[in-house]
Amino acid sequence: MALYFIGDIQGCDAALGQLLEKIDFSPSRDTAYLLGDLVNRGPASEATLRRLMGYGASARCLLGNHDLHLLAIAHGVRPALRHDTVNDILHAPDRNALLDWLRHQHMAFFEHGCLMVHAGVLPGWSAEKTMALAAEVETVLRSDGLGEFLQQMYGDEPRAWDDALTGVARLRVVVNALTRLRFCTPEGVMEFTAKEAAGKAPDGHVPWFDAPHRQTENVTVAFGHWSTLGPTGRSNLLALDTGCVWGGCLSAWRLGTSATTGELVQVKCPQAQKPG
Repeated sequence: MALYFIGDIQGCDAALGQLLEKIDFSPSRDTAYLLGDLVNRGPASEATLRRLMGYGASARCLLGNHDLHLLAIAHGVRPALRHDTVNDILHAPDRNALLDWLRHQHMAFFEHGCLMVHAGVLPGWSAEKTMALAAEVETVLRSDGLGEFLQQMYGDEPRAWDDALTGVARLRVVVNALTRLRFCTPEGVMEFTAKEAAGKAPDGHVPWFDAPHRQTENVTVAFGHWSTLGPTGRSNLLALDTGCVWGGCLSAWRLGTSATTGELVQVKCPQAQKPG
């Protein structure tokens, strides 16, 4: 049995198919952890979801910001943007089944000695706390209150975690950290506009994984979302968004005998889109 972590697909189903063929993935034998942004910007979001759904429990999927964006569009909370490519899902005859499957996916995993998130983890959160907070969001996403939550999910405030937070403000911080975070202050105040490489942090900010006294610094963290990041040079950070949809590669990490060992496997994306 092989275990794989796979970076942002964003609707590039052809690249996903090539990658799975290259690693000889077998859903009867192997497990793939998909690190979020399954859909959008690439040309085949519907095909991507159908492929992953078909793998059953062998495809363990996280939700990224683009996946939540799709749910918001579907519930009439957000308009589709010019570069969105999710109409194939929205107009599918079984769209409700596709969207229901999507909202039952996860916000974080902590398995095989590795914490998996789409974007980042706030410095004050341990792996166990991250999982507990992720579960709070998952409960709402799977509930009858999904539409109401999506209406209030968007916004940059609060920008920092406080254990006293309740309600929508509490859930919004968790969603923003797990699906949008790149830079924060050493104290954990999030910044959402900068998308550059780690060396171009805004004044007073650091990449989230460089925050001093980060509670997950002794845990291997696998994440996507940051296509401009490049290699971190650290064995316990697996940054796997390698910009497939923008002309880069789709990347998989085959887990070795421990969370810090393994092999990187990549394919070039044949369906690359222009940034925008």
